Amino acid sequence: MSGSLNITAAMDPGLLDLPWGLPLETWPEDAIAALPKGISRHVVRFVNLSGYVVAIKETSAELAKREYEMLRTLQRMDIPCVDPVAVITNRTSASGEALESVLVTRHLKFSLPYRALYSQSLRPETATRLVDALAVLLVRLHIIGFFWGDVSLSNTLFRRDAGSFAAYLVDAETGQLYDGLSNGQRENDLEIARVNIAGELLDLQAGGRLDEDIDAVAISDRIVEQYRTLWKELTASEEFDQSERWRINQRVERLNNLGFDIEELAIKTDETGTQVRIQPKVVDAGHHSRRLLRLTGIDAQENQARRLLNDLDSYAAATGKSTADEEAVAHEWAARVFEPVIRAIPKDLKGKLEPAEIFHQLLDHRWYLSQNERRDVPLAEAVSSYVDTVLRHRRDEAVIIDPPSETITLPISTHDEDDWRSKV
Repeated sequence: MSGSLNITAAMDPGLLDLPWGLPLETWPEDAIAALPKGISRHVVRFVNLSGYVVAIKETSAELAKREYEMLRTLQRMDIPCVDPVAVITNRTSASGEALESVLVTRHLKFSLPYRALYSQSLRPETATRLVDALAVLLVRLHIIGFFWGDVSLSNTLFRRDAGSFAAYLVDAETGQLYDGLSNGQRENDLEIARVNIAGELLDLQAGGRLDEDIDAVAISDRIVEQYRTLWKELTASEEFDQSERWRINQRVERLNNLGFDIEELAIKTDETGTQVRIQPKVVDAGHHSRRLLRLTGIDAQENQARRLLNDLDSYAAATGKSTADEEAVAHEWAARVFEPVIRAIPKDLKGKLEPAEIFHQLLDHRWYLSQNERRDVPLAEAVSSYVDTVLRHRRDEAVIIDPPSETITLPISTHDEDDWRSKV
C-alpha cells in the first residue's frame, strides 16, 4: 500500500488495517462479512470494521467524494439514507498500479436489499409493500428538492416497519439537490422508477424467486399511483366554506396519520370572507417517531412508533390514566410494559429484529392467540409463545452471516403483577 493513500473520514483507526493495496474483488475471505447485497454497477463488498459492518464500493475519486458529501447533506436534512463513513483515494497496488477509489458507508442494521426479501415462501404482498415504501421515500426526497436520477429497488434498503417496510436511500451517485423540482423532473424520476422496478421484478420472476402470478408491470405502475396520492395530500391546496373551518384540523390529522408534521400552513380567505383556502407550506416526516422518542426515548420507524403509541394509549385507558401527565404515563408504560418484554427476549435471539418490531409482532401474536383460544392471553404467556413459535425461526436481520441458532433456551418469565392486559 502506497504512503500516498488519502483517507477522508470521521476517523476510525481500523480503516488503516484494511488491505487497500488489493483490488476490492480480491480481498481475502477473512475480511469479508457474508451479507446479502443487491445488484450494483460497481464492485461492492461488506467488511467488518471496529465492531460494525461497512459497505465498500469502488468508483472514481470524483464520484466517491461527491456521493460522500451528498449523503452527509441528506443526513442533515433527516432523509433516510446510509451513513457515509469515508472516502479512500490514491490507492495503489504493491506493484505501483493505480486502483480505484472507494466510498465506505456503514451497513444499516436490520435492513435487507429487495432480492433478499423475495422467495417462494414470502407472500406476494411483499412486492406491493416495498413499492409503497419506495414511493414514500421518493416523495420525501422530492419535497426537499432532491432529484434521484436512478430510482430503483436495487438502490434502496428496506427495514421492517410494523407490517410494512421503511425505505432507505443507498446510492446517491446520480442525485442532484435543487432549490425545488419542476413537475418534469418529478415525472422523470417517476418514469425511471416505474421502468426499473418492472425490470427488477421481471428478473426475479425469470430466476424463479417471485411468484409467477404476480404482475410485475402492475406493481411497478403502483409507485406512480402511490406517489401521486401522497404528493397531493402533502402539497395540494384545499378550499372550503368558512363555516367548515374544522377541515383545517382534519387536514392536519390526515397528514399526521401519514407520519408527517406541518411546519407551516398558508391560510387565506377570499374577499367576501366566506371561502378559506389552505396549503401546507413545509411538511416534515417522522411525526410519530419524534413523539415516541420525546416521550419514551425509544427510537423506532414511523409505523412501529404509531403502533407503540397506540399501545401506550391503550395502557393509559386501561389503567385509568388517560387524563394524567402524558410523559409520566409514557415513562411508566416503557418501564412496565415495553422494557420487560424486550428484556425477556433470549440473548441469542436479540439480533433477529429491532426491539420495536419485536414488540409490534408480539402484539399481533398475542391478539391472534387470544382470538384462537377465546380468552385474554396474558402478556408473559404471549411472549413465551412468540419466542418459541415465531422469533426463534426467523433469520437474523441484524447481521445475516450464519443460519439462526437452534439452541434451547430457558423458559421466559415476566412479572404478572405488571401485566395490566390480563386484568382488562
